[in-house]
Amino acid sequence: MSERSTNPVTETETSNLKRENPIIIEESNSESKKQKTEAEVLTSEESKRNDSGTEEKKQKQQQIAAEKECAHFAIYDGHGGRLAAEYAQKNLHKNVVSSGLPRELLDVKAAKKAILDGFRKTDESLLQESTSGGWQDGATAVCVWVLGQKVFIANIGDAKAVLARSSIIDGSQNHPDGVSPLKAIVLTREHKAIYPQERARIQKAGGSVSSNGRLQGRLEVSRAFGDRQFKKVGVVATPDIHSFDLTDREHFIILGCDGLWGVFGPSDAVEFVQKLLKTPTSIDDLQIRHVWQEGLTVAAVSRRLVREAVLERRCKDNCTAIIIVFKHS
Repeated sequence: MSERSTNPVTETETSNLKRENPIIIEESNSESKKQKTEAEVLTSEESKRNDSGTEEKKQKQQQIAAEKECAHFAIYDGHGGRLAAEYAQKNLHKNVVSSGLPRELLDVKAAKKAILDGFRKTDESLLQESTSGGWQDGATAVCVWVLGQKVFIANIGDAKAVLARSSIIDGSQNHPDGVSPLKAIVLTREHKAIYPQERARIQKAGGSVSSNGRLQGRLEVSRAFGDRQFKKVGVVATPDIHSFDLTDREHFIILGCDGLWGVFGPSDAVEFVQKLLKTPTSIDDLQIRHVWQEGLTVAAVSRRLVREAVLERRCKDNCTAIIIVFKHS
């Protein structure tokens, strides 16, 4: 999440809205193996800092076997400090699970309610923690849960999730480079104070949006964990939640903080990743070889994506990405 200092009110306020390096989380849960997915999930992440010329990299590669019941991925992007992002990282998934995330029999409504309640519980306890600790940090989030054949996406703030999907189920379009184009589908909705729907909600809560598009002249996003100084004037932690069925058409998801999407459009990012992964052109290809064996590893692709954003496209913000590849049987 970016708190760009184009119009700082005071030096103190600018320091209070300092950008923090996003926090990444990957978890899997397999308490029960009764529910299986036909797709394995291969994921990798990459993160770079841009605030001081120094570089901080976090890179993991994780394969989640088909019998794993629940896979969770998230990016938490802090502003004003790291405390809110760290708190959400430690507590959100746990709160979603304790709120009744379905285990054996998938219930979409129950899953969405559990995610909604998990966000609410996390923000409420975070606000209590920040009040007692005397800090006012905030954090945006983009999260993915893979439950069997169902994928759930939830977000607050300006981080995005973008899905790469085949336009035709057999991916039969002919292309000179042998790679069928994938359609980029944005799975999240940005929450910024300048947007009409968010502006109206903020004004109804007693807040204001200044000419620079910021809530109370300071905060660019309108939904976040924490930010207790803005909670009474319209900042909420209510996520947008979307879901879709996992089929052979879904190839990968890119999660990224706003730094990545400031220099990459959704279609641009999908094309960049697809070319490096060399996604198969047909279901037959998909069945006889692994997508990551033909091209670069997912870890290498995530590194390339972030380095392209930072070094070639001159991203001025912190830049973090997670690539989740679905390996279909």
